[in-house]
Amino acid sequence: MVERIEDLNLPNAVVARLIKDALPEGSNVSKEARQAIARAASVFVIYLTSTSTTLAHKQNHKTITAANILYALSQLEFESFVPQLTKDLEAYRKLVKDKKEIKAKKNTSAESDEKLVTDDGNKD
Repeated sequence: MVERIEDLNLPNAVVARLIKDALPEGSNVSKEARQAIARAASVFVIYLTSTSTTLAHKQNHKTITAANILYALSQLEFESFVPQLTKDLEAYRKLVKDKKEIKAKKNTSAESDEKLVTDDGNKD
């Protein structure tokens, strides 16, 4: 379990980058405001995780899935987030699938190249 409540905070650098990307260029955010946003985001993540865990346990699941998160968002009245997050999740899954396929093709190609070299008797 967590030893200190501060251990639950999101990394400051990540929060600062997200804030910078979300605001128009030239906007400034005070250190205190960044800390407040980081803490609020951390609390939201903990709340969402807790709700998702409860929903997963009700279904006799030990692992939280993306479906649990999306359902929890609806239950917590953040259903307006669900369509965009669903779209982003599909894009992420496609990216992961494409990376796996590329890696598998590289491995297959490398194995067949190795087999050709071995069959030719040049290496072994």
